[in-house]
Amino acid sequence: MSTPARYDFDTVIDRRGTWCVQWDGVADRFGVDGLLPFTISDMDFETAPEVLTALRVRLDHGVLGYTTWQQDDFRSAIAHWFATRYGTEIDTGRLVYGPSVLSQLSQLLQMWTAEGDGVVVHAPTYDGFRKAITGLGRKLRGVPVGDAAALERELARADAKVLVLCSPHNPTGRVWTEAELRETAALARRHGVAVISDEIHADFVHDGHRHVPWTRVGGDGRWALISSGSKSFNFPALTGSYGIIGDPADRAEFLRRMETAEGLASPAVLSLTAHIAAYREGGPWLDAVREYVAGNLALVAERLNGAFPELAWEPPQAGYLAWIDVRPLGVDDEALQRVLIEREKVAVMPGAVYGAPGFLRLNAGCPRSKVEAGMAALVRAVRAVR
Repeated sequence: MSTPARYDFDTVIDRRGTWCVQWDGVADRFGVDGLLPFTISDMDFETAPEVLTALRVRLDHGVLGYTTWQQDDFRSAIAHWFATRYGTEIDTGRLVYGPSVLSQLSQLLQMWTAEGDGVVVHAPTYDGFRKAITGLGRKLRGVPVGDAAALERELARADAKVLVLCSPHNPTGRVWTEAELRETAALARRHGVAVISDEIHADFVHDGHRHVPWTRVGGDGRWALISSGSKSFNFPALTGSYGIIGDPADRAEFLRRMETAEGLASPAVLSLTAHIAAYREGGPWLDAVREYVAGNLALVAERLNGAFPELAWEPPQAGYLAWIDVRPLGVDDEALQRVLIEREKVAVMPGAVYGAPGFLRLNAGCPRSKVEAGMAALVRAVRAVR
């Protein structure tokens, strides 16, 4: 695969000593410092140069006072992105802002559920969902990805109040088809269940697949789409996210809670700046980084299937996270983690974090040389414990 020369994704940038969760915080999860990490889902690349330029210009202004997201530059940039990327017109009057996608999720859960209510998710489940749902005292109800009958059974339960949809799905990288989404929307309406669609991975859908925003299928049901440019353009440290809420009364209540109970009167100005630049000018960079990551995932497939043909592993439909089912290899999860950490000095997320023992989630959003090193270590570790 060829990548435009104006973007360099091969150069390794040293992130150590920058308060980086993936590199500096690896001991918090794995108990050992100095591991080569393939963990939390941010990338080891600089953000788009257009974003960096916009940030420098804003900083050069020198005044960093209180600001507002309710201005046309921000709202029209989001509308432009949805129109050009997804062929979807959005009503900017439905937009809301939050510090993060998970903070929006928490606020919506508090609006639409009570303690003890059931919240349906697809399994395996992103651990941030699990923490938010159970931390609020709600009951986590998991249904296997792609099991429509199980989804309907859970939505039909009397205490089921919300479906949290990850679209595309994390950690599997599954892209829901428009037919699947329309059926899900119909089921939710039939059973009176609200839908919160987390679409933060939407921009990383790979060739041959198409992301359909929930705004296209939600209709008159109770729903919210929550997202951010931070994942696709790699600026989560700036914080900031946005949402689209279907019902005007729900939108007004969300804003009231954010501005009063949560005290969010002024958003992070650099986040607004980054979003506007990314959505107005960052498309070519995103296309290039997605192509580069697709090459990384092809390398993962080549190394895995070359060493262990029985896996027949295929790259995900979206994202830069390789979701690997190692159950056909008959290896013990704990033994494999010990070898990866103690002998290979590599950190790879165990599937148990997402409720799926026997799997691994490996972050391939990094220079190819790092992927090469990680895959060599993983192959050696598996062979050591078989």
